[in-house]
Amino acid sequence: MSERRLFLGVGQSVLGRAWRDRMTDPERAQSLAITQAHDLPDILARVLAGRGVTAEATEAFLEPTIRDSMPDPSTLADMDRAVERLAKAVLDGEGIAIFGDYDVDGATSSALLTLFLRQAGLDPAVRIPDRIYEGYGPNIDAIRELAAGGATLLITVDCGTISHEVLGQAASLGLDVIVCDHHQADETLPAVEAVVNPNRQDDLSGLGHLCAAGVAFMLVVALNRRLRERGFWTTARPAPDLMRFLDLVALGTVADVVPLKGLNRAFVARGLGVMRRRDNVGLRALMDAARLDGPPSPYHLGFLLGPRINAGGRIGDAGLGTRLLVTEDSGEAARIAGELDRLNRERQVVEQGTVAEAEAEALAALGPLEEGASVVVTARDGWHPGVVGLVAARLKERFKRPAFAVSFTGDTGTGSGRSIAGVDVGAAVRRAVAAGILAKGGGHAMAAGITVARARLADFRAFLEERLASAVEAARREQALFVDAATTAAGIRPELVAMLERAGPFGSGNPEPVLVLPSHTVVYAEEVGGAHVRARLKAGDGQTVDAIAFRAAGQPVGKALADHRGRALHLAGAVSLDRWQGQDRVQFRILDAAVPQRS
Repeated sequence: MSERRLFLGVGQSVLGRAWRDRMTDPERAQSLAITQAHDLPDILARVLAGRGVTAEATEAFLEPTIRDSMPDPSTLADMDRAVERLAKAVLDGEGIAIFGDYDVDGATSSALLTLFLRQAGLDPAVRIPDRIYEGYGPNIDAIRELAAGGATLLITVDCGTISHEVLGQAASLGLDVIVCDHHQADETLPAVEAVVNPNRQDDLSGLGHLCAAGVAFMLVVALNRRLRERGFWTTARPAPDLMRFLDLVALGTVADVVPLKGLNRAFVARGLGVMRRRDNVGLRALMDAARLDGPPSPYHLGFLLGPRINAGGRIGDAGLGTRLLVTEDSGEAARIAGELDRLNRERQVVEQGTVAEAEAEALAALGPLEEGASVVVTARDGWHPGVVGLVAARLKERFKRPAFAVSFTGDTGTGSGRSIAGVDVGAAVRRAVAAGILAKGGGHAMAAGITVARARLADFRAFLEERLASAVEAARREQALFVDAATTAAGIRPELVAMLERAGPFGSGNPEPVLVLPSHTVVYAEEVGGAHVRARLKAGDGQTVDAIAFRAAGQPVGKALADHRGRALHLAGAVSLDRWQGQDRVQFRILDAAVPQRS
């Protein structure tokens, strides 16, 4: 790969990062080809080329479709076996049970299957486990209840791949099992009817980037096709419009932070269009409860809707999210959405206190220069188990290294880990389970869940250091802020936002464009909301733009803005439309700052 040049010569920003041009030399040439072949503005061509888009692929990238992006579902291992068993259950009117995870991906994939099966005339039982009392994945007590309720087929969604023992007992209770999952898998799979998981080691589909909702959608597409072949759909019982489910797939995809590339990007692009129609009664109520003003975007899915659905699983009733997404009763939807909104506010308070304690513990371990361990592992008695994943994410952001947060009750701790690009915590956790250090654990490259005995916590820390230190060092050494282009205050206009959004939706795997305002004077900077910094920036021609730096108060970016009032800074950030009281205004969101070099 060609070396990425320093952008504006910034070798070290106030956050200690080099700024590098996202485009390599070959991509720079590709940018010119895109501009010439498609008559696109230079800045949009730079954004596309910096994401590996060629001139030949530009049109398809700007207009992603499910038809062009999705392969035949049968390319997934065990898909045909799963579909045959499901088709039989539908045709025979069997009792079907769905067991989902307690997060957004679990809720959306459970809801998707439920809505499809209802249109096929069935009424599946849905079970979402309690995070604290049941933990992640299927458990034998829940399976017994589902079997006693008349189920003969169990579908696990967003879980089940590593549940060998529990699912192995399902057959003795009269249940066949289909696993629909996306988490990393061991070489040996559970002894069940089918394991549909693009991350099983023998799957050659190339769809390992899908979340569970994406896998569930492919399962429904394949099942719908099989039922049509069997003559199941009739004038009296018409086949459902599967595209109507894409709002759920988009929500699960964004909330689970899987890469927005290929099929995932098409899912989100088309799913946002479905969500704008507000057809799903529960999602409509949740958007109203979240005070979502204007058309939904990936930001709204990830930071407004997703956290509210998650709040039920974190500190309330884990089944609230799924029940909301499948209800047709607007009154019931409003009630559930209001409860999730309340729980989310409660979650924020709990999270804030826990993050403060975890950061203090991490700073004590790392030292004032934050140059200690390669992986941050924090633990304490009494932390709410429902927020440890969020705490781990904040620690990862704060210390720029993988982080785990563990809540202990007695001698047993449950925790979550979050990672940085290039460091696979899911694989490390599975190795720790195999080595007997962890009682239970699993996940994927960027996130993992664990169960650990208090006596083995130090062993787990040491294991992570030994396994991940070199990968963390390499990843941190390569950390840089990749810049797409430079502009000025005068260029920050709604037209620019609309143009850049053509390259979206943005998220993991398709990063939001980063723009730099070179040598803009900080007219003023002030703290707002207790944690953020609002600023006004002025270019040399006198044009100004309003900006905000989230969670920057007292942090390096916030301090740099305050210290440079009346002086110039290079500011890196992203642009978006901020809707306030029905009016759209452009917002420059500051991500980093650098002091201009003196000539």
